Amino acid sequence: MPYITTPDGVEIYYVEHGTGQPIVFSHGWPLNSDAWAQELKVFADAGYRAIAHDRRGHGRSTPTYTGNDIDTYAKDLAALVEALDLKDVIVFGHSTGGGEVVHYAAQYGRERVSRVVTAGAVPPIMVKSDSNPEGTPIEAFDGIRAAVLADRSQFWKDLAESFFGANHGRDVSQGTKDDFWRMGMAADLASAYDCVKAFSETDFTEDLKSLEVPIFLAHGSDDQIVPIDDAAKKSIELVKQGTLKIYEGAPHGIHGDYAAALHTDVLAWLAS
Repeated sequence: MPYITTPDGVEIYYVEHGTGQPIVFSHGWPLNSDAWAQELKVFADAGYRAIAHDRRGHGRSTPTYTGNDIDTYAKDLAALVEALDLKDVIVFGHSTGGGEVVHYAAQYGRERVSRVVTAGAVPPIMVKSDSNPEGTPIEAFDGIRAAVLADRSQFWKDLAESFFGANHGRDVSQGTKDDFWRMGMAADLASAYDCVKAFSETDFTEDLKSLEVPIFLAHGSDDQIVPIDDAAKKSIELVKQGTLKIYEGAPHGIHGDYAAALHTDVLAWLAS
C-alpha cells in the first residue's frame, strides 16, 4: 500500500487513480479515504489524477496521540502534495476536510493550489461564542466527545442516521450506514476524540479571506451536522472568488442524488 511519511514520522496512507491534473480529496470525520471511492473513479474517468488520503489517526494512517489539529492536518496534506510533487492542484474537502483544504490552500499551498472545492465544510467556525452567536454551543461538542469515549461503536451507528439524512426520510441503504460505521471504527479513539475540537473550534475566517484562488462551496440545505447558515452562507461572504451552490434537501453526507449532482456541478465548474 502507498504511504508517505510526514516530518514528524507519521505514515499517511493514500490511494490514487487516473492521470492528468491532480485533484486531492480530504475526508470528513471520522472517516477515511474510502469515503471518496466513488469520487476517485468519477474524477479519474473525467481525466483527472484523483488522490485521497487517510488523515493521521484515521483509516490506515498512523494512530496519533499528538498533532490532531487542523494546522497539523494541513501540514500533512502539504507533505503528501510535496512528496508526490503535485502542481496546479485542485483540493476538495468534505466537512472537517473542507477546513483542512482551506487552511492548507491559504497557508501552505499557495504555490501549488489552483482551485478549492468544499462540501458541507466546517469553516468559518462552528462553535458558539460572543463573536459567533449563531454557532453550536460547546455543550453539544462536549456531548459528542463523551459519546465517542463511552461507546464509539454505537455512536457511529447513531450518527449515520443524521449524517445521511435517513432520519429525515432520505432513502439510505443499510450498507451505506454500515460502511460509515466501519470507517468510524477504523479511526483511532484518541485521534477521533481530539478531532472534535479541531473541527469545531478552529477559526478559518482569516484563511478564507486570504484565499487567492477560486473556491466552490457546496452545501446541503438539510445538513444536520454542519448547519448551512453558520457555514457556507458565511464563508461565501469572506472569500474573493467564491461560488456557492446550495443543494435543496441534501444532507451532510455526499450520497445518492446529492452526490450525482455535486459531481456534475464540480466537473462543470472545473472546466469553466
